[in-house]
Amino acid sequence: MPKRKGAAQFFHEYFAEWVEVYKKGAVRPVTLGKYLIALQRIIEIAPNLKLCDLDKRAYQDIINKYAQTHERTTTMDFHHQLKGAIYDAMDEGLVKIDPTRKVVIKGKPPTKKKPKFLSQHQLQALLKQLDLGNEINWDWFILLLAKTGLRFAEALALTPNDFNFSEQKVSVGKTWDYKNPQGGFSDTKTDLSKRTIQLDWQLSIQLSHLVRHMDANQPIFIKGRPFNSTINNRLQVLCKRANVPAITLHGLRHTHASLLIFAGVSVASVAKRLGHSNITTTQETYLHIIQELESQDNEKVARHLAELC
Repeated sequence: MPKRKGAAQFFHEYFAEWVEVYKKGAVRPVTLGKYLIALQRIIEIAPNLKLCDLDKRAYQDIINKYAQTHERTTTMDFHHQLKGAIYDAMDEGLVKIDPTRKVVIKGKPPTKKKPKFLSQHQLQALLKQLDLGNEINWDWFILLLAKTGLRFAEALALTPNDFNFSEQKVSVGKTWDYKNPQGGFSDTKTDLSKRTIQLDWQLSIQLSHLVRHMDANQPIFIKGRPFNSTINNRLQVLCKRANVPAITLHGLRHTHASLLIFAGVSVASVAKRLGHSNITTTQETYLHIIQELESQDNEKVARHLAELC
């Protein structure tokens, strides 16, 4: 049976073509995978929905059915994925009105969230549990993440050549494709992820001794195929020993950023250090901390002005 074309085309067919044309090769494989999962959900929820029948009620029905098995934030992501394709369909004249306008985003009650980051006191307790010997191990890797805020794949890709120990800096310009059994260097998440990060003098000295006899162009931490789960399990053990909330490796990145913001480092500087594509990402991720600091600043302003008279 030939595929329908134009407004008579099924919505899931148009979405599949849209992903192929606009997303394949333009986004990271992980992101592409999310669009393909969204495609499967459309097929499951509305297999016979045509573009010409895609009105506000039909779209709301898709969102409602998706929300029955997903939390609100996940439903919102699904909505944004569909919205991009629908807007292009509108530009092509295949959809007459915006069916996404005033959509109501629902979702399952959120599950109890695990802690995403540690306080400074908790991080210090965790770091005291590290086994930092004279050989590179995953505890050194955990320390590096905690002190730099690097992404997992960015840290895996580091070679001795990426460090400038005299200036206490490390250059981030690649990642390690750890999901591929063969591994290998890969590009960073975005162009802005390519950056230079300042190290503290202690970590710089420690690492310079550890890597001085290593191949300058080979990854420091790669010995066989690294698994995120293996290192996360080690981190869980360390958290338990330190009697602190169990966080993930990505939680170390959140911890790093949170402590910098609490210390008064500007959001712009934190965004650059983390390699965020824009400052808005940082502001949205750490909004609760920024609001708490603003509250403290308001109290300082009030006290300062009161002392003027």
